[in-house]
Amino acid sequence: MDVTIGNGVAGSVLGPLDGAMADLRDLYVDLHRNPELSLQEVRTAGIVAQRLSGSGYEVTTGVGGTGVVAVLRNGEGPTVALRADMDALPVLEETGLPYASEVVGTDAEGRTVDVMHACGHDAHTACLVGAADLLSQARESWAGTLLWIVQPAEEIIAGAQLMLRDGLYRRFGTPDVVLGQHVAPLPAGMVFHRPGPVMAATLSLDVTIHGRGGHGSRPETTVDPVVVGSYVVTRLQTIVSREIDPQQPAVVTVGEFHAGTKSNVIPDEARLAINIRSYDDEVQRHVVSAIERIVRAEAEAARCPRPPEITRSYGGPVTRNDAGVVERVQAAHLAWFGPKRVLDMPAPAMGSEDFGLFAHPDGDAGSPATIPTGFWFWGGASADQLAAAPGGTLLEKVASLPSNHHPGFMVDPEPTVRTGVEALVVAALAYLGR
Repeated sequence: MDVTIGNGVAGSVLGPLDGAMADLRDLYVDLHRNPELSLQEVRTAGIVAQRLSGSGYEVTTGVGGTGVVAVLRNGEGPTVALRADMDALPVLEETGLPYASEVVGTDAEGRTVDVMHACGHDAHTACLVGAADLLSQARESWAGTLLWIVQPAEEIIAGAQLMLRDGLYRRFGTPDVVLGQHVAPLPAGMVFHRPGPVMAATLSLDVTIHGRGGHGSRPETTVDPVVVGSYVVTRLQTIVSREIDPQQPAVVTVGEFHAGTKSNVIPDEARLAINIRSYDDEVQRHVVSAIERIVRAEAEAARCPRPPEITRSYGGPVTRNDAGVVERVQAAHLAWFGPKRVLDMPAPAMGSEDFGLFAHPDGDAGSPATIPTGFWFWGGASADQLAAAPGGTLLEKVASLPSNHHPGFMVDPEPTVRTGVEALVVAALAYLGR
């Protein structure tokens, strides 16, 4: 297959991209200005469905809640699935961009929150729309089936499972490969690949410690769940440092600790939300077991009137790239972008995704992964951002930029969207090109 610059299959398909960039930038700006929280992506899904339908795809909405699936069958050949996520975060935007979000929404708990695309899903969505349209226009250049998966609720690690359990593959066909990408505060225009683990598994636990409330002046009549929770938080820090092999990365974070309403009232309960990251299933199982052991032991040591409640709220597997997929897609990207723009990702990220679930047709991370997947990162930071960033080396500058989920996270639309569209098209053609 020819993916050489300018005169090959990829050059033919991507030829109209220059003329499409103004429209795609406007789409990106609109999506950024109008973010929607997980499982509330009604407007975004509607825009995507309309655009993909207009490009000639068979479009189905409402898959797994607010997900969109688009199919284009173009003769004999493999089925290639390409996925983008579209939900935003409960973050107050502080980028100062002229199209910054001013959206205020209501989260799943009924709280009023500011909403921002602080993880680049607006760019992911715009790139998918652009790539899908270009490939539809150039059907003479490829053969097979395109399956575009526009996923909701990635930020709560729920959307992939919801779509799969809603019959994604049963209804639309099981793909031969699933491809995806994620923007990051790296130099815009660059693409990064890595075989094997590329993002960590994640699991969140919700813990409720039951104490016995009372007046702050009479602690002897109470069992203070704040004290118990504080011991739990402290003791949890020993799991990674004293129970896990130092050569096996793991992170345990207590992201929420809620208790009480007044300084002189000892509450009846304390609630903690704990997050685990790891690259190994056995490490995750050990950490979960250790958390459960510590929480129950501290509650018993404090004479809590009843055992604590420990529930799993959400989780996703390791995002693990198939080596053959990476080799094939990276070779195509190298041929298109050149070696200065395509680099090896030096280490996996401790951040997490639910993209890895698309390797499991039943949506269960514990079942066999039977579909090869490939997931790469591409840069969104402008040259001006990098020039102004503190640090003497490129790595130091990148490390100082606002990261994904930060209120100041931003991408430079022109090179970012252009590169993301090119990366998707070239990756698809690595499997579908005539």
